[in-house]
Amino acid sequence: QVQLVESGGGLVQAGGSLRLSCAASGSIFSINAMGWYRQAPGKQRELVADTSRGDSKNYADSVNGRFTISRVHAKNTVYLQMNSLKPEDTAVYYCAAHGYNFDDWGQGTQVTVSS
Repeated sequence: QVQLVESGGGLVQAGGSLRLSCAASGSIFSINAMGWYRQAPGKQRELVADTSRGDSKNYADSVNGRFTISRVHAKNTVYLQMNSLKPEDTAVYYCAAHGYNFDDWGQGTQVTVSS
């Protein structure tokens, strides 16, 4: 339905910043919301942030105030600006597109925050 490609992961020091990008293609019109999720080793995947068609924003308590999700609709791209990074932010970050009856996922990008 929707194809997603993430980029922008890498290694940063605690307190640093990183910007993730997610380029979407396919049935863009069918997307109701897009979000960023992360999965650390030995833990379940968790929601980091999401945004709806109306550009409302939702953030996990652990990242609220530090991360910002945004969309550039003309480019079919979603971004995640991550500031004041902490070692506990280390995870594989996944972009997701949510439709009425589907969920599509990107391949993931590794974010590592050193102490």
